[in-house]
Amino acid sequence: MTEKNWLQAFTKSDKDRWLGGICGGLGESTPLPSWVWRLMFVLIFAITYGMGFFIYILLWIFVPTKSKIEDQ
Repeated sequence: MTEKNWLQAFTKSDKDRWLGGICGGLGESTPLPSWVWRLMFVLIFAITYGMGFFIYILLWIFVPTKSKIEDQ
Protein backbone atom coordinates (compact mmCIF):
# COMPACT_ATOMS: atom_id res chain seq x y z
CA MET A 1 0.00 0.00 0.00
CA THR A 2 1.92 3.00 -1.25
CA GLU A 3 -0.77 5.67 -1.00
CA LYS A 4 -1.04 7.39 2.38
CA ASN A 5 -4.28 8.82 3.67
CA TRP A 6 -4.31 12.41 4.92
CA LEU A 7 -3.87 11.40 8.56
CA GLN A 8 -0.66 9.49 7.84
CA ALA A 9 0.68 12.44 5.82
CA PHE A 10 -0.35 15.02 8.45
CA THR A 11 2.60 17.06 9.74
CA LYS A 12 3.06 20.58 11.07
CA SER A 13 3.48 23.15 8.35
CA ASP A 14 6.80 24.91 7.92
CA LYS A 15 5.38 27.64 5.67
CA ASP A 16 1.84 28.35 6.90
CA ARG A 17 2.22 28.71 10.66
CA TRP A 18 0.85 31.28 13.03
CA LEU A 19 1.37 29.52 16.31
CA GLY A 20 2.48 25.91 15.97
CA GLY A 21 1.78 25.04 12.35
CA ILE A 22 -1.13 22.71 13.15
CA CYS A 23 -3.81 24.49 11.12
CA GLY A 24 -1.37 25.05 8.27
CA GLY A 25 -0.53 21.35 8.28
CA LEU A 26 -4.21 20.46 8.29
CA GLY A 27 -4.68 22.85 5.37
CA GLU A 28 -1.90 21.15 3.43
CA SER A 29 -3.16 17.63 4.21
CA THR A 30 -6.88 18.13 3.56
CA PRO A 31 -8.93 19.91 0.91
CA LEU A 32 -9.94 22.61 3.43
CA PRO A 33 -7.71 25.73 3.58
CA SER A 34 -5.90 26.58 6.80
CA TRP A 35 -8.15 29.58 7.58
CA VAL A 36 -11.14 27.22 7.80
CA TRP A 37 -9.27 25.04 10.30
CA ARG A 38 -8.35 28.13 12.35
CA LEU A 39 -11.98 29.20 12.37
CA MET A 40 -13.09 25.72 13.44
CA PHE A 41 -10.62 25.70 16.35
CA VAL A 42 -11.87 29.12 17.47
CA LEU A 43 -15.48 27.95 17.26
CA ILE A 44 -14.69 24.76 19.19
CA PHE A 45 -12.90 26.90 21.77
CA ALA A 46 -15.90 29.22 22.13
CA ILE A 47 -18.57 26.53 22.17
CA THR A 48 -16.87 24.00 24.46
CA TYR A 49 -15.33 26.39 27.00
CA GLY A 50 -11.71 25.99 25.90
CA MET A 51 -11.62 22.41 24.61
CA GLY A 52 -10.38 23.64 21.21
CA PHE A 53 -7.30 25.11 22.91
CA PHE A 54 -6.65 21.81 24.71
CA ILE A 55 -6.96 19.84 21.44
CA TYR A 56 -4.65 22.31 19.67
CA ILE A 57 -2.01 21.97 22.41
CA LEU A 58 -2.16 18.17 22.22
CA LEU A 59 -1.77 18.27 18.44
CA TRP A 60 1.12 20.74 18.82
CA ILE A 61 2.90 18.28 21.12
CA PHE A 62 2.26 15.02 19.26
CA VAL A 63 2.19 15.91 15.53
CA PRO A 64 5.65 15.63 13.97
CA THR A 65 7.29 18.31 11.85
CA LYS A 66 8.08 17.71 8.17
CA SER A 67 11.82 17.84 8.78
CA LYS A 68 11.65 14.95 11.28
CA ILE A 69 9.59 12.85 8.86
CA GLU A 70 11.93 13.54 5.92
CA ASP A 71 15.02 12.62 7.97
CA GLN A 72 13.78 9.07 8.50
